[in-house]
Amino acid sequence: MIKYACSFILMLMLAVPALAQDAPQVRLSPVAIAATTVNDTYIRVVYGQPHKRDRVVFGELVPYGQVWRTGANEATEITFTGDVEIAGETIEAGTYSIFSIPGEEEWTIILNSGLGLWGTRYNADNNVFTATFPSETMDVSWEAFTIRLERDENKVHLNMMWDDTKVVVPIMVK
Repeated sequence: MIKYACSFILMLMLAVPALAQDAPQVRLSPVAIAATTVNDTYIRVVYGQPHKRDRVVFGELVPYGQVWRTGANEATEITFTGDVEIAGETIEAGTYSIFSIPGEEEWTIILNSGLGLWGTRYNADNNVFTATFPSETMDVSWEAFTIRLERDENKVHLNMMWDDTKVVVPIMVK
């Protein structure tokens, strides 16, 4: 019996380092989800949530005038289970990557049909929507990049907030 117990303990000791190597790494920018339903349309945003960590966010960490994945790690993705309208354009039901080009006073928001993309590696030929929305300076500062979906009857406001910057994208549910 002791022989078997010692063998088991030895096997366990040898296996633990191998198990530790296969353990998932903790992300500094965890995955976050914002979701809501309006009428029969479900809207979900999945994104990596970077944190400020005493850095200058917009203009430095996230340069102005350059394509950003609108979050961290993989490109942010938005799903609509029904057709919606953004800035007067119909967006068909489906899942899209969200990219943005931050500016000091406005952001360009891009929906792209490419999925599972890392960072800003995408094909602009797959852009299905591009529009510009104003950015505003808030009185409060958000440590983590945060996306919230706020319902207002048949409209959803996609709010993106980080540091003292906020951008709102109105989405009309058809």
